[in-house]
Amino acid sequence: MNDDIPEGGMDPAYLKKAYKTFRKRLRLTRLDAESTLGSSALSGGRKSGIVAIRPPNNFPQEVWDKLVEMGKLRTEGMGLYELTEDLNPPKKKGSNEIYDK
Repeated sequence: MNDDIPEGGMDPAYLKKAYKTFRKRLRLTRLDAESTLGSSALSGGRKSGIVAIRPPNNFPQEVWDKLVEMGKLRTEGMGLYELTEDLNPPKKKGSNEIYDK
């Protein structure tokens, strides 16, 4: 938990590591919430409504501010951050030539 900013400032590899850590934490938080939505094994399999989380505390605040500045994250207030892109974009199945025109 002692990841200080590298000597040369925030290099792209360090920011990428922080961003990947944020995405993984958000994904795990959503999965955890979805697994406890219903107590029945046959529950509807509803999706979690979690869109923002507190960033992992093993990176300094300056990293999250830089990712917001770069447009990768969006602040939601109260210390919460949200991805600007969808975590699981819909997969395109087959060709939809009719709809692509």
